[in-house]
Amino acid sequence: MSRIAETFARLRAEGRCGFVPFVTAGDPNLSTTRELVARLARAGADVVELGVPFSDPMADGVVIQRASERALRNNVSVADVLALVRDARRETDVPVVLFSYFNPLLQFGLERLCEEAKRAGVDGVLVTDLAPEEAEEFSASLKRSGLDMIFLVAPTSTDARLSMIAARASGFIYAVSRAGVTGAQGAISDEAEKLVKRVRAVSDLPVAVGFGISTREQVAEVWRYADAAVVGSALVAEIEQRLGAPDLVERVASFAGSLLPARAAR
Repeated sequence: MSRIAETFARLRAEGRCGFVPFVTAGDPNLSTTRELVARLARAGADVVELGVPFSDPMADGVVIQRASERALRNNVSVADVLALVRDARRETDVPVVLFSYFNPLLQFGLERLCEEAKRAGVDGVLVTDLAPEEAEEFSASLKRSGLDMIFLVAPTSTDARLSMIAARASGFIYAVSRAGVTGAQGAISDEAEKLVKRVRAVSDLPVAVGFGISTREQVAEVWRYADAAVVGSALVAEIEQRLGAPDLVERVASFAGSLLPARAAR
């Protein structure tokens, strides 16, 4: 059983839901991100998503686009991200998922990525622009290395596509709360709950909901029907607001902790 599967199994046994924060690796720099991984775990993260910087992050809104730009100005590479995870493993065993576009991984080398990611302590990979129909070879390589392949599903996904993704995914399934790009929003669409129900009809994997979750109330709402809530843009925006501050890590971790409702058993 993978570390991600173990985490969700523990949460389920305890009758609790998960919290999955996202940050862009290398924003504002690699050492800060490494500290953030450990501090977010202590603040209540059950899984941490690390964004691999990319020059054309088409699924991301302007907040995460700017974070990628800042990281790329620091020449942050896939190798740097893996080294960051390896260093963070000295302080935490929280599962880490690489959230990436396919191009940087392809340039790095897919077999090499799987081998080095496993050695670094990465637990899974989510590739936003890799269609499941084209992911068979990469998915097999990840599986050989003991890494989970996380797939996105959207309200626009057909039932047939959901079934196909469910058969190929491992770790958990990431349900996008709405069509479009990442970014905080005032309310979570009713489509998110409907999508989770549709996924549950074809898969026993945990379902995490993301895209637009930015408040404690929205996390609580998602926990009502899903296994985990993913918060990205709100955290990245907090990092952006604290750029240059000596206590950036503590401020961002405190903000992350403030998003967590009481974890009463449900």
